Amino acid sequence: TGAQQSATVANPASGASPDLLPHFQLEPEDVYIVKNKAVSLACRATPATQIYFKCNGEWVHQGDHVTQHSTDRSTGLPVMEVRIEVTRQQVEKIFGLEEYWCQCVAWSSSGTTKSQKAFVRIAYLRKNFEQEPTAREVSIEQGIVLPCRPPEGIPPAEVEWLRNEELVDPELDANVYVTPEHSLVLRQARLADTANYTCVAKNIVARRRSASAAITVYVNGGWSTWTQWSGCSTSCGRGWQKRSRTCTNPTPLNGGAFCEGQNVQKTACTTLCPVDGAWSEWSKWSECGAECTHWRSRECSEPAPRNGGRDCHGPELDTRNCTSELCTHAAPGAEDVALYVGLVAVAVCLVLLLLVGVLVYCRKKGGLDADVADSSILTAGFQPVSIKPSKADNPSLLTIQPDLSTTTMTYQGSLCPRQDGPAKLQLPNGHLLSPLGAGRHTLHHSSPAAEGADFVARLSTQSYFRSLPRGTNNMAYGTFNFLGGRLMIPNTGISLLIPPDAIPRGKIYEVYLTLHKQEEVRLPLAGCQTLLSPIVSCGPPGVLLTRPAILAMGHCVEASAENWSIRLKKQSCEGTWEDVLQLGAEPCTELYYCQLEAQACYVFTEQLGRFALVGESLSMAASKRLKLVLFAPAACPSLEYNIRVYCLSDTQDVLKEVIQLEKQLGGQLIGAPRVLHFKDSYHNLRLSIHDMPSSLWKSKLLASYQEIPFYHIWSGLQPFLHCTFTLERLSTSTCELACKIWVWQVEGDGQSFTVNFNIAKDTRFSDWMVPDEVGTPALVGPSAFKIPFLIRQKIISSLDPPGTRGADWRTLAQKLNLDSHLSFFASKASPTAMILNLWEARHFPNGNLSQLAAAVAEVGKQDGALFSEAEC
Repeated sequence: TGAQQSATVANPASGASPDLLPHFQLEPEDVYIVKNKAVSLACRATPATQIYFKCNGEWVHQGDHVTQHSTDRSTGLPVMEVRIEVTRQQVEKIFGLEEYWCQCVAWSSSGTTKSQKAFVRIAYLRKNFEQEPTAREVSIEQGIVLPCRPPEGIPPAEVEWLRNEELVDPELDANVYVTPEHSLVLRQARLADTANYTCVAKNIVARRRSASAAITVYVNGGWSTWTQWSGCSTSCGRGWQKRSRTCTNPTPLNGGAFCEGQNVQKTACTTLCPVDGAWSEWSKWSECGAECTHWRSRECSEPAPRNGGRDCHGPELDTRNCTSELCTHAAPGAEDVALYVGLVAVAVCLVLLLLVGVLVYCRKKGGLDADVADSSILTAGFQPVSIKPSKADNPSLLTIQPDLSTTTMTYQGSLCPRQDGPAKLQLPNGHLLSPLGAGRHTLHHSSPAAEGADFVARLSTQSYFRSLPRGTNNMAYGTFNFLGGRLMIPNTGISLLIPPDAIPRGKIYEVYLTLHKQEEVRLPLAGCQTLLSPIVSCGPPGVLLTRPAILAMGHCVEASAENWSIRLKKQSCEGTWEDVLQLGAEPCTELYYCQLEAQACYVFTEQLGRFALVGESLSMAASKRLKLVLFAPAACPSLEYNIRVYCLSDTQDVLKEVIQLEKQLGGQLIGAPRVLHFKDSYHNLRLSIHDMPSSLWKSKLLASYQEIPFYHIWSGLQPFLHCTFTLERLSTSTCELACKIWVWQVEGDGQSFTVNFNIAKDTRFSDWMVPDEVGTPALVGPSAFKIPFLIRQKIISSLDPPGTRGADWRTLAQKLNLDSHLSFFASKASPTAMILNLWEARHFPNGNLSQLAAAVAEVGKQDGALFSEAEC
């Protein structure tokens, strides 16, 4: 035995075949010693004459081997199998120095072969977890991470999770997964996830349980929408009306915060008392007529019936006989015939004079181009000058241009629908579009305040009035003819441009422009669709336009072709919303076109109606612009103080409404608005407050942050989303507040607000509001345009025809960066007019005419024959 233990392995005999070297059919494998039970190692080799184990570099005693001999039936070679046992005491002798290992060595007549090493380890599992899960309270849809670091053990412990003593299987619940570090992750907390969670670690030695962690998923309450205002409490005179809301959107659960604010609002109201009409005094009797009668009249005007009062009863005209010696029936004689002949002669003379005047006017109009010297008509022509232009070597001067802005335009005619065919919508009947008579009327550049109620009263007779706002705060209206004009809702970025000749000559239209609140109009959205603009109506519907009007409104989309599919929607007469245009695609109709810019879109439309811009995200990189605005009470008599953080769509109309709302609530702005890009990543918006001096202030919020659900923001149908941070100062003498508010989207960029102000007297932002826009809501005729009418006509007549070397409207579009819309301009009768109309819509009232004049002049220089030279 001693000789075997000290023997050295002989080299294979010279010329021996390598096929006769022993090879192992079974090699020893790693094993674990559990408690005090010995483990067995085995190996089998063929052909083998001897097999011995070597453990940690020393040969195992021959007596510790159990050997079994056999023969391989397929080859006839001898097979030897050897087993040994290893005890815990053998392993513990070298514990801490190195790992205990064993290896087989097999001999044959040709040499030796060694097996792989097998390691023998003592298995164990500690009792105490390195980290256990802890109880938590989380808001619904918030992510949860429960950490678990199992006890140390050999072999390493496997981990499983129990929910209320039932196994959690990530394969069956997509909302759950276990990280490689054994933490349990709930992607979005659900009410059903409220339970006790236990981390279980186990290996071949033992099974350990962590302390249970109670997870409570709570739901903060949210207000439902306000009900409609109740009717006024009095039928005549001053009373009150109220509206209410409930904390059920959602209802607070599992200790979630109850809604803050009032659930009932009251406001004063006044119901106009009905006034019955009464007759005025009878007028004097008229002269006795040829029929031997005279008449007198009276009016129902003292007072006139109003507010639902009864009309006057009885006749308004009274006639009676006036028989006397002066009342005779004379037959027509020679004098009457002479009178009729004279009247006919006068009528013929008037017709001839009218024809002569028309011919003179047409000749003067046809010679308009000859009155202009050279291409300077397009540069200096935008401003009136009083000197004679020089020759062609000085292109900076121009003939005198009449100032049309001070002219009062008058016209004759009535508002009658044009019969263009069955495809056109017909004008509705009613007072709004009724003929105005054959008299002479004057267009006003703005309407007095008293006309607002009169306009709405006439509007209320139309069937479509039911879907329009009931007030005039978000409405503009005016009366227009072929000269065109502009409607504008102040502080909203919404306007309607009616270009010259869009309304047929001889017709007068009363046009309105309204901004709708989202709760007034239902716009159905599907899938990933979102509202990108305000909902705007212009009308009345069915008005026939010969040229497109341009509707301008803001939007909140960060547009890119690969991230968005943007559509212009229009509400039909039946109330359904239809896609009339997809931006970036070939238009299916020439009635509509839309130019999308960074902050606004411009819609060309030949049919008035209700419009909105809707987008559908094509990737998670699609984003909308949110405007973040902070408000707080202007005065704080109590210890409690609230900071409201609004997350609004970045359009002027929404910001205007929030400012009006906060003024009613007594709030003041405590920071300049910020812009946040909100991505379509399905992640909620989180808000948190930090860095408050703990010795002066404390937060009353239970959670570390608040969340606004993703879909509430993404849809765009809830415009005034906000979170309230309720703070408490520890003393009434504390007036300084310094903190930081973070707003961010999970896995996205964020914005921080540094708040530092005096709550008692700091009013740096209290009077902040959207700058008032200059001008009146309605402008008619030349006052609505920057480009003088005659200069505009000259540009159109010069650039519409194709020019040599490209000196035409295409070059003008390129210089104004509008060359991406050439196909749309080319589809119109006057492409140049479309370009100038779009320039007017984009640059009123602060557009730079000099830059436009320079661009037009550059087009003229490309073709020396573009304009003819003439004397003044």
